[in-house]
Amino acid sequence: MRKLLLALVAVLSLSGCGYNDFQRQDEGVKAAWSEVLNNYQRRADLIPNLVATVQGAADFEKSTLVELTNARASVGAIKATPELVNDPEGFAKFQAAQSQMTGALSRLMAVAENYPQLTATREFGELRVELAGAENRITVARGRYIKAVEGYNILAREFPTNLTAMMFSYKTKANFAVENEKAIAAPPKVDFSKPAAK
Repeated sequence: MRKLLLALVAVLSLSGCGYNDFQRQDEGVKAAWSEVLNNYQRRADLIPNLVATVQGAADFEKSTLVELTNARASVGAIKATPELVNDPEGFAKFQAAQSQMTGALSRLMAVAENYPQLTATREFGELRVELAGAENRITVARGRYIKAVEGYNILAREFPTNLTAMMFSYKTKANFAVENEKAIAAPPKVDFSKPAAK
């Protein structure tokens, strides 16, 4: 009888300390992270078709294609597992590799504008639409992940659930950050002294 009473007290104390909330929030973060990874993978899967399509354009800048191929290889070299969200350094490397891929794709699209025969093809147009859709899905998935991590991290820092976090070693999880916060925080410089071109 005494053991049953102690077990009941233990269960009641765990349910009031946020233990179950941590389990629920952790599963939410894992689900959101899986959605992020799926969308990044979808984008990476489009790269070989894009490279093959662009290579067909006469005299297309090879350095742009090499940069994109290298960026995709960097992304593929990172083991993106659910545990990555618990490793701030690994998460930062993942984010840097994905940013490199985004930059390489942007440069390729900008260079492609100099090749009207390429941009007029059906294949390139379809790939451009698919990439735009992939980028939109990545943005949505990252937003969901950011919200899931926010909830988990608040639980890990807030009293009294922070005591449960300390007891069970629940650490805060890594989140996406703006790459260059200082540049974004600086107000744009506008010069009204020069007349606008007509």
